[in-house]
Amino acid sequence: MMDGICDNADILNSTPPKKVIQADNVDLTDKSLQVDISDALSEKDKVKFTVHTKTTLPEFQKTEFLVVRQHEEFVWLHDRFEEEEEYAGYIIPPCPPRPDFDASREKLQKLGEGEGNMTREEFTKMKQELEAEYLATFKKTVAMHEMFLTRLAHHPVFRNDHNLRVFLEYDQDLCVRGKNKIEIFGGLVKSLSKTTDEYYLSATVKDVNDFFDQELTFLHLYHNNLKEATTRADRQTTKHKDVADSYIKISTNLLQLATTDSGKLERFLTKIAETFEKIRKVEGRVASDEDLKLSDTLRYYMRDTAAAKRLLFRRLKALHAYETANRTLEKARARNKDVHAALEVAEAEKAQTEACEKFEQMSDKGKEELTDFKTRRIAAFRKNLIELTELEIKHAKTHADLLKKCLLVLREE
Repeated sequence: MMDGICDNADILNSTPPKKVIQADNVDLTDKSLQVDISDALSEKDKVKFTVHTKTTLPEFQKTEFLVVRQHEEFVWLHDRFEEEEEYAGYIIPPCPPRPDFDASREKLQKLGEGEGNMTREEFTKMKQELEAEYLATFKKTVAMHEMFLTRLAHHPVFRNDHNLRVFLEYDQDLCVRGKNKIEIFGGLVKSLSKTTDEYYLSATVKDVNDFFDQELTFLHLYHNNLKEATTRADRQTTKHKDVADSYIKISTNLLQLATTDSGKLERFLTKIAETFEKIRKVEGRVASDEDLKLSDTLRYYMRDTAAAKRLLFRRLKALHAYETANRTLEKARARNKDVHAALEVAEAEKAQTEACEKFEQMSDKGKEELTDFKTRRIAAFRKNLIELTELEIKHAKTHADLLKKCLLVLREE
């Protein structure tokens, strides 16, 4: 746990609070498989997450266990679900973002370089701000990884996956490494190819089901709106942080000015400086709460919406395969009715039946998943926006009370 920043490296080697705020609403009434991240340790180039599991499911060897996992192992687990054909009709929970503390490192470096241009008090307060900002980022990173596992553990199908059991139960390193440059390049090419396929399917395959056609149109628009809203929310949070930093400078300069007098002016300026310091902390809490309750909610559902869109494109791909199988069957039946043609028709009928069954199953499961997605995101936004409103009202009252108390004290001087 961090006690303070001794040097630029200390802030990057720390342990977060035991309990992390979850990023989404999850039905926790089912206690048969409970997963949380009980602890985490940040090192310079990686974060180690301690995954705690309690279960009554007979598939597991024990009822409670702990394993240590790194981010690459979360990516590995996500990819296993993405690549499993059986899960094509489901919304795969979005992979948690890679831990990124580059911004903290850059700010620490700039703070160290500018130490000679500020007073000791200002430098100490700036360090405290960076410490709080880093810890908030770290808590969010842990929360996103925990949310990914919680979504899997409470899904009626995903919770039975063999790879999830291995991830939760195997107490050794999974030997999952990060991708090298060639694999990263290959992933980019694959992603570009997938994007091209999606555009092709959207342009050439007409969905006969109004529900899915309308969902695809909605999710495109919704994702773009979420992206823009996230950018604006981040900008708003940054402005609050800038205001908090400005209060540090104002408070420090007032304290310096107070040293020029030992009478009423000193007490007057010192009291104002103390008030600005308290308001600075309130402003920092406002920024942190907006980041957690608004920006993070928007950012999470932007990724979850992208996962829902991938489900719809997989369904379009299945529809395309079904239509292709129908055309192949028609061509086979149109040929001469010899022995070879009969075998060809039989194979085409089998392929057409399999394609039809796959498409219908994906449609049924997909409709359930998209309906659940709507219910889940509405509940999450309602909960987080109500909580944010209550917090901002509380902070605004605190801000006003601090100014009132300061004015009363100054009038008595």
